[in-house]
Amino acid sequence: MSVPDTGGSLLHALRDVLGKRGPKDGCSPQGQCGCCTVLVDGSPRVACVTPLRRVAGRTVTTIDGIDPATSSRWADALCATGGSQCGFCTPGIIVRLSAMKERPAGDGSDHAAVHRALAAHLCRCTGWQTVVEAWDHLDDQPPDRDLAAATARATLESGTEQRVGPEVALGRGGFADDTAPADALVAVPDGTGGWVVAESVEEARRAAGKVQGRRTTATATPPLDLPEGPWVATLRTSWVEPAYLETDATWCAPGGEPAPMSANGGAFGGKISTALGSAARQLADAHGRTVRVLWSREDVVRSGPKRPPVAGGVRSDGTGVLRVVRTPGLAELAASVAPGFVIEEVDVAGPPTSMDLRAAVWAEVAMLRSAISGGGGEVRAPNGAWASASVSDTGISVTVQAGDPLDEVVLRSYVIGAAHMAFGLVTSEGLSVDTDGTVHDLTIRSFGVVRASDLPPVEVSVLPGEGPPLAASDAAFAAVASAVWLARGCPPDLPSV
Repeated sequence: MSVPDTGGSLLHALRDVLGKRGPKDGCSPQGQCGCCTVLVDGSPRVACVTPLRRVAGRTVTTIDGIDPATSSRWADALCATGGSQCGFCTPGIIVRLSAMKERPAGDGSDHAAVHRALAAHLCRCTGWQTVVEAWDHLDDQPPDRDLAAATARATLESGTEQRVGPEVALGRGGFADDTAPADALVAVPDGTGGWVVAESVEEARRAAGKVQGRRTTATATPPLDLPEGPWVATLRTSWVEPAYLETDATWCAPGGEPAPMSANGGAFGGKISTALGSAARQLADAHGRTVRVLWSREDVVRSGPKRPPVAGGVRSDGTGVLRVVRTPGLAELAASVAPGFVIEEVDVAGPPTSMDLRAAVWAEVAMLRSAISGGGGEVRAPNGAWASASVSDTGISVTVQAGDPLDEVVLRSYVIGAAHMAFGLVTSEGLSVDTDGTVHDLTIRSFGVVRASDLPPVEVSVLPGEGPPLAASDAAFAAVASAVWLARGCPPDLPSV
């Protein structure tokens, strides 16, 4: 197969010239998320930072080129363990782990080796544990499951339509940018509020003058001052990036409707308020051609919604004051998410914030209240689901009750993923944002997402419940964040690196 060398990357040639959309673009061209991993002469390579000319005359294997029997085993195993939710990161993971499994030492006995391999990847959904479990159970017979019920649970937890099935782990969940017509124009931000439109991603980014992302040496700092008061405990949080792997993307034909950006996953609420769909429709009508509208990883960090930073204190009676960066919808929800707390909204220069993100604000209230109760109690979400969590030398234990479980594999996977995110909120996650509101951490590795090797084992107990199924991952997130914060001595500023 011959592809002209225009000075671009292997990923561009695969996705946009050859139409091979198994490798995903999660950070291009940062080379940090692993979603575009392919094999070059049998060895894993990150395609987005591999110049096309470097693979001339060599054999390139994508997820779709792996032996079908092998990829099917991995897909079944990841589906069986809940090791794939949205399915954006797993094609690259399968490529790397399948190559590793072929080596003489790839018998699954050395989890440290698996963790070292996974260090080249990011997975925001699953919390890693279920991915490692898929490695352990690769040759097991997949259990009989009601995948319709599993899909219903996944859709409930993600807040948008989400499929469950082996094909999802292979990256075939129907992501918007994967389904765009090959002859579509490409639009990327021009840096001044408009769009640059060109025939390809590389041409558009070149014309827009895209600048490679960077990671600052400055630490993440909470932007709000604490309110004065006789507090038993205080808490301040920094700017936090949702860090979903699939960057915002859509496409639209003239006179049509834009492709849904949350085609197989809710991005933890991060894509609910985006305006890319309306931009795609306007550009398609203006150019008389289908237009793909894409955000780069840097665009997501600069313009995508963040968890609202808070600064608050709690009194011995469980009441308190919580200062929150002004956020749309906060005032309307304050009474329900923070009863007994006075909410003070503060204007602060910085990226946009959203109440749609996982357990925004009420999880921080739960954390403050845990300092009064001493932890171990139930944390009840606004929807009625509840969870409790504890931290010990052996790991994190979580109990959830969310009505009809529907499918315990999916529910467990979402709870472990929420625990991973909560652990990171307390221990490592944060963005450096200066007083002018400019974000300086623009690489995906600078968000502080916890690596596979750094997350303690998570044990999940699902209690049966009466009534309709309820989303449980937000309650699990709040419960685990509270338990980890308590176990670390209630540090006043997060992250508590």
